[in-house]
Amino acid sequence: MGTTQLESVPEPKYWHLKTVLSEALDSEFSVGEILPNERDLAARFGVARATLRQALEQLELEGRLQRRRGVGTTVAPPRVGVAVGTEQHAWPGAAGDVWQAVDCTVTAPPAAVAAALEIDPDESVHTVRRSRMTHGQPVAAELLYIPASSVPDLSAIDAPSGPARARAVLRELQRLELEGRDSSVELGSARADDAKELDRLPGAPVLVVTTRFIADGRTAALSVATYRADTCRLTFGDSGGVEIHPNPERRAS
Repeated sequence: MGTTQLESVPEPKYWHLKTVLSEALDSEFSVGEILPNERDLAARFGVARATLRQALEQLELEGRLQRRRGVGTTVAPPRVGVAVGTEQHAWPGAAGDVWQAVDCTVTAPPAAVAAALEIDPDESVHTVRRSRMTHGQPVAAELLYIPASSVPDLSAIDAPSGPARARAVLRELQRLELEGRDSSVELGSARADDAKELDRLPGAPVLVVTTRFIADGRTAALSVATYRADTCRLTFGDSGGVEIHPNPERRAS
């Protein structure tokens, strides 16, 4: 590999470096290939390691690179299209739901969640944890907050915790008539627990999709789903399925 020195440019140096690195990824590296270490890359491009890190972080955010525990920085495969779905009359856990129940606990929710559910901050809710997989890899983790008023007959369920309890809560929730739902998407950073579940490093870029499920004129449940921003491209179709665009032989682009 030759040495590319950066000259004076009007844009931030790390941004220009990102473009140079992106071109190198297209021409010199294959999907899954491990990049040289930071010291070697900084020397090659004639930049400080801090500038290099900024460029690498931006490429990770754009889905070109992945940071993996115990491996290093690798060239990312093309993003997977993950449909968020727009069907207005499907509760979590209904037929065709792609999420897998993991656990269910009864805890006090974060203040923002309590406000969205319009409940007292000290009031406990059923917190269902679910995961979403694609090709055997975790792509998203969800926390679904359900107040007791939405599942009043749950006392008859004897499963104390685990997936069985989670599925029981979702079955009770489906007894309500769903009037609609609305979602918002924002960029965030992976918290320690989400990073572990998604096999990412803490602070890795994620897409957070918050969905309110409406019944009886109120928010009957609130979903906070965290998607891997490095591998997911969210789509908003009507099917609620997962759209895959595999092309394993192409280089990253």
